[in-house]
Amino acid sequence: MRRKQKRLLQAVGLALAALVFLPNVGLWSLYRERQLEGGGAAGGEGAAAAAGLPGAAAGEAPVSYARQKKDPYFGDGQRIKDWHNKEAIRRDSERVGNGEQGKPYPMTDAERVDQAYRENGFNIFVSDKISLNRSLPDIRHPNCKNKLYLEKLPNTSVIIPFHNEGWSSLLRTVHSVLNRSPPELIAEIVLVDDFSDRVHVILEVAIWCHLNGKTNVEHLKKRLEDYMAQFPNVRILRTKKREGLIRTRMLGASVAIGDVITFLDSHCEANVNWLPPLLDRIARNRKTIVCPMIDVIDHDHFGYETQAGDAMRGAFDWEMYYKRIPIPPELQKLDPSDPFESPVMAGGLFAVDRKWFWELGGYDAGLEIWGGEQYEISFKVWMCGGRMEDIPCSRVGHIYRKYVPYKVPTGVSLARNLKRVAEVWMDEYAEYIYQRRPEYRHLSAGDVAAQKELRNNLNCKSFKWFMNEVAWDLPKFYPPVEPPAAAWGEARDSATNLLFQIRNVGTGLCVDTKHGALGSPLRLENCVKDRGEAAWNNVQVFTFSWREDIRPGDPQHTKKFCFDAISHSSPVTLYDCHGMKGNQLWRYRKDKTLFHPVSSSCMDCSESDRKIFMNSCNPSSPTQQWIFEHTNSTVLEKFNRNLDL
Repeated sequence: MRRKQKRLLQAVGLALAALVFLPNVGLWSLYRERQLEGGGAAGGEGAAAAAGLPGAAAGEAPVSYARQKKDPYFGDGQRIKDWHNKEAIRRDSERVGNGEQGKPYPMTDAERVDQAYRENGFNIFVSDKISLNRSLPDIRHPNCKNKLYLEKLPNTSVIIPFHNEGWSSLLRTVHSVLNRSPPELIAEIVLVDDFSDRVHVILEVAIWCHLNGKTNVEHLKKRLEDYMAQFPNVRILRTKKREGLIRTRMLGASVAIGDVITFLDSHCEANVNWLPPLLDRIARNRKTIVCPMIDVIDHDHFGYETQAGDAMRGAFDWEMYYKRIPIPPELQKLDPSDPFESPVMAGGLFAVDRKWFWELGGYDAGLEIWGGEQYEISFKVWMCGGRMEDIPCSRVGHIYRKYVPYKVPTGVSLARNLKRVAEVWMDEYAEYIYQRRPEYRHLSAGDVAAQKELRNNLNCKSFKWFMNEVAWDLPKFYPPVEPPAAAWGEARDSATNLLFQIRNVGTGLCVDTKHGALGSPLRLENCVKDRGEAAWNNVQVFTFSWREDIRPGDPQHTKKFCFDAISHSSPVTLYDCHGMKGNQLWRYRKDKTLFHPVSSSCMDCSESDRKIFMNSCNPSSPTQQWIFEHTNSTVLEKFNRNLDL
């Protein structure tokens, strides 16, 4: 009897518990649901209704973003979802034609003429023949395809400054943003015209006008306004005089209405699902500046590919050249598609919370035209309480120009911009720049009092803190104080110039770069007798640096070009120094040969045609023996240790 009573009491207790708790669980879930539905950032359904999303091109059906099914909660109680537009991705995958899938355009000789590059620094003939909405390869890490982001994301104003930009490259930038962005996340696209004054016409129109003796006066004025009128959320601002990239961006940011400001260049192509990964990081921490991975659109044939090394941290050397360095093991994630910290941005492409941007003072308005602004905003955000990340799952292609096609106004100096950044933000570390660029030391940076007051008001940390806590891995690649070089002086072929003499019994030949453009083979020339300015003009002075590469210049003034070889029989060329060893790694051996470990060959030369090339090592061959004027045996021994060299 007692057992039956006990079981009965247990059953009643369970029933009462169910009556008490289950309704509350349901009510709590309903409450949370309604809170999330009613809250969130502006720009949801209202922004979608006003988006005015275009089709793939004039006459093509518009891209539509179907409402996605809701996904589970994230750990902090916020809903997450898959933002991919799978139907648009499928349609893109089926596109064929010139440049589709990011493939190189098959160029003819007629399309390689200088005229094609003259106005834009890239081949506008080819650009005009590729669809404004071409498809791109999805080159993200595979994990990106399965990532979920917050369902409630802030919207953004996309700011695109331009000056005399090519018609098709500008429009392709706009179309790629509209076609590959969820419309509710695009508050607006703001095109800011920095006093463009060049006539822009499509290639076929230009040819017709030329052949028929007509003059075409279409500008990026009325024609652009008429074209963009079909997109309600695209607007155009114009400066009244040439302001430069920095102040033009500031003008666009000053009128932005989005929660986030996203800056792009005017010759970009946004790739699949590029925007949600950026906005997600800002939604989680509004003081985070985020940068997409910047892919390369070739300036000749418009092929689309990753940068060499792909995911790397932004950095700088002590002449303030932008560099990229590997992610150190300490910062590598288990999932390589996850965001990672970067000390310095490349400059042109990033997103930032609009209010945070203005709390930081925006850009320094004292910076002229372009240059140095990426350092200023990077140092500022890190030192003043924010952070900066690169986002591997967000990718945007960018055309790196063959050359800058416009003139910088008289009196404008990149050096002045760099000096200004150094004086405001770099504290005692500015001295390392002045040691390498002594001309900066007495250059006027203008009035920086307001910028220093801003830094003080924001309670920003020191640059030493930045170097110790953020860019702690930078000195490994670019030390403030250069370690001693292994060898330097005129590099002479010992077959014709023994010991350290310039004169010799025979013909005295030296490595010389005076006729060589970047990428062209090195040659032998008569050794310059004057070791002063003449030797520098002929670039016969080289340094075997602590990086184990060989560069023109003496140890205190090396250039940014390195001896480079790609095989055991290739010519030796000058190429941009990358600091990653590989093709630019050399060993100066006791037998005076210059050994190239990657190709297992030695640097050789031909006296008859004065060529320098790689060849199978033969230490007894005088043409493979080279002498530097000065050597540091301690450093050389360190380089060659345990290598039996």
